[in-house]
Amino acid sequence: MHNTIKPKVTLVGAGPGDPDLLTIKGAKALAEANVVLYDALANEELLNYAPKKALKIFVGKRKGSHPYSQVQINQLIVDNALTYGNVVRLKGGDPFIFGRGSEEIEYVESFGIPTFVVPGISSAIAVPAYQGIPLTKRGVSESFWVITGTTSARQLSTDIALAAQSSATVVVLMGMSKLDQIVAVFQKESKGEVPVAIIQNGTTPEEKTGIGTVNTIQQIVAENSLSSPAIIVIGAVVGDSKKRKGFYKELKSNHHKLLVYGKE
Repeated sequence: MHNTIKPKVTLVGAGPGDPDLLTIKGAKALAEANVVLYDALANEELLNYAPKKALKIFVGKRKGSHPYSQVQINQLIVDNALTYGNVVRLKGGDPFIFGRGSEEIEYVESFGIPTFVVPGISSAIAVPAYQGIPLTKRGVSESFWVITGTTSARQLSTDIALAAQSSATVVVLMGMSKLDQIVAVFQKESKGEVPVAIIQNGTTPEEKTGIGTVNTIQQIVAENSLSSPAIIVIGAVVGDSKKRKGFYKELKSNHHKLLVYGKE
């Protein structure tokens, strides 16, 4: 029986949280899966695209709970492909944006198993867009940085300091535990009045947003218990967002005013 099994692994980007932001190609890949290995940031509603008989295995990492190490996940992908054939590895956002997708693909390919990649909509772009925040805007921002707040060594990325020197919009993923350090870096560059948005659970019904400046954002986070998963957007485009412009003007007139929004 094993001779008829044709192993295949497709890495699928699940998008930022809203299940409707899965790509059509991603849905087609799930529909053909024999096994789906999915992460904590992949919306479980997406499993409905897979056949009912397909195995669905949670391999995500939640705070305080890491059921599988990355090495074990890599091996699970290979073992399931060799045993069951068609495996979909479903990863939140885009699998190649701080998702370790390239590591998984390289490991699978070392066994001679055919691999395919279906890109996903990254939270770095989609989450600000849902809040009306354009990462680039003519006359306001010519570029944007997407940076991990926490490196594999659990340190603040040194790229933050470089980004803070530029006029670019800065999007920080996995940065909530390093918010104090990030604020200090921007303050050192005299960027204390630069607008900041922190968006928790972006594009989902649980979405919550805090808006302030580099100088005020820590207070807003503390008073509203904003936490991971969240992205941090730093730049003039936050204050220039049409959806948030009125709120931001109000905030500028009273830096201690608290502004937190649910999804509109």
